[in-house]
Amino acid sequence: MTVLVTGGAGYIGSHMVHALAEAGESVVVIDNLSTGFSAFLPEGVPLFIGDAGDENLVEGVLAQHGVESIIHFAGSVVVLDSMRDPLAYYRNNTMTTRSLLNAAVKGGVNRFIFSSTAAVYGNPDSVPVPEHAPTRPLSPYGSSKLMTELMLHDVAAAHDLKYVALRYFNVAGADPKGRVGLATVGATHLLKIAVEAATGQRAKIDVFGTDYPTPDGSCIRDFIHVSDLVQAHRAALAYLRSGGSSITLNCGYGRGYSVLETIEAVRRVAMRNFAVQYAARRPGDIMTMVADTSRIRSTLDWTPQYDDLETIATHALAWEERLFHERGGLGRQAESA
Repeated sequence: MTVLVTGGAGYIGSHMVHALAEAGESVVVIDNLSTGFSAFLPEGVPLFIGDAGDENLVEGVLAQHGVESIIHFAGSVVVLDSMRDPLAYYRNNTMTTRSLLNAAVKGGVNRFIFSSTAAVYGNPDSVPVPEHAPTRPLSPYGSSKLMTELMLHDVAAAHDLKYVALRYFNVAGADPKGRVGLATVGATHLLKIAVEAATGQRAKIDVFGTDYPTPDGSCIRDFIHVSDLVQAHRAALAYLRSGGSSITLNCGYGRGYSVLETIEAVRRVAMRNFAVQYAARRPGDIMTMVADTSRIRSTLDWTPQYDDLETIATHALAWEERLFHERGGLGRQAESA
C-alpha cells in the first residue's frame, strides 16, 4: 500500500511527504527537481529524479513499489508565466497528467488525488464560490488545470479509478516544525514576497491594482496554511480508501483577506517595516476569491488547525529567516516597525 507523490520534493509536495511518513505510510517520490529540493525529503523515502509524464519511469515505479494511490503535485503554477508561455503550461500540466494517468490505468492504480486550483473559476459571479460555480479561467494556468479535471472525470468513467480534485485557494506558510517551506528562488506567492521584504531580501513589495471594487481597493484572497492543506489530502486519501466516489472540492478556509491586509499582518508579526509600491493591475489576476468550504467540511474528516492569517505569516517568516541565514544573510535589512 504505497503512495506515489509526484512533485514530492517541492513546496507542497515535501510537506505532504513528511505528513505521510509521520503517519506510517509507505511513500515514494518522483520529482525532476526543477523547483524541488531532495534535501527536503525525510530520510529513507525513495526519490526517482525524472518527469511525472515519463510513462516508462512511472510504470516502473508503480510496479517496483506496489503503488496503490497517487497524489499529483508536479506542475507549473505561475499565472504570469502561463500568459507568456501557454504551451509550456499545457505541456507541463495537462499533457504530463495525461501520461501519468495512462501509466496509472495500466498499472492498476485506482486512487488519484489531484492538486487543482481556484483559478479555474476566473472572476466568480458571487463569493464565497461553490464548486458548482461556472468555470471561466482567466489564464492558461487555470485552463490547463481545468482540462486536467475534465480528463480525470472521463478516465474515472471509463476505468476503475476514483479521484479527488482539490481546488486550492492561496497556499501559504511553512511547516510549524521548521523542516520545510517555500524555497524556490523568484517565487511569486504574496506572503513569500512579503516575508522576503521583511527580512531585507527585497527592497519593496509591489501591489498590483489598488482600484478594485473592494474595501481597500486591492485583491482579496482566501489563504490556507500548507500544513492544513496536506492534512486535507490525507483526509481525501482516507475518503477514497473507504470507498468514496470521485469528487471535486474547494480547499480553503472560507475567509478573505486583502493584499494590503496581508502585508500589514506580515509587518505586525515581523515587527519590521518595508516599502510598498503601487502598480497597475496585472492580466490574469482575479479580483476576489474566497472558498465556499461547506462541501469539503461535510465530505472529509478534516479540521483545520492553522486558520489564522498571523499564524500563517509567523510560520512563513520563521522559515524565511532560516533560509536567509543559511544563504549567507546578504541583503538590506528592513526597518524596525
